Amino acid sequence: MAVNSVSITGNLTRDPELKATAGGAGVLSMGVAVNERRKDTTTGEWVDYPNYVDCVVFGNRAEALARILAKGSKVAVHGRLRQDRWQDQDGRNRSRIEVVADEVDLMQRSGEARAVSPSPAAAQASPTPAKAAPAAPADDLYASDIPF
Repeated sequence: MAVNSVSITGNLTRDPELKATAGGAGVLSMGVAVNERRKDTTTGEWVDYPNYVDCVVFGNRAEALARILAKGSKVAVHGRLRQDRWQDQDGRNRSRIEVVADEVDLMQRSGEARAVSPSPAAAQASPTPAKAAPAAPADDLYASDIPF
């Protein structure tokens, strides 16, 4: 039995791009930079080497994330690997591997402002989709939910 599962944590390399399928379902494409820390054998210093991972999110989750994610956002992505294969204009076989995200977690420090997506009613009232305005720091958002 093979298991196809991947989890990465990193920063978005560009603003996510929202498109739609022929059936109208949302498709969000984003790039995530994931650092690998290695020791340089010549200097003995620890150096970060970036790996760039293409990720895709489908459906309502894609549309919601498009409103709150931006270049530089720190995210944790959990999903599965998918390989796309095609031929380029010169007839050469090409391929790439991407992560099909089942879950995307926003990773914010407690002191940073956090974007909050509008309610469904507010989203329908707005004639054009726009990025949500930053809300209060995360500490204030959940203070009333703590039972102790």
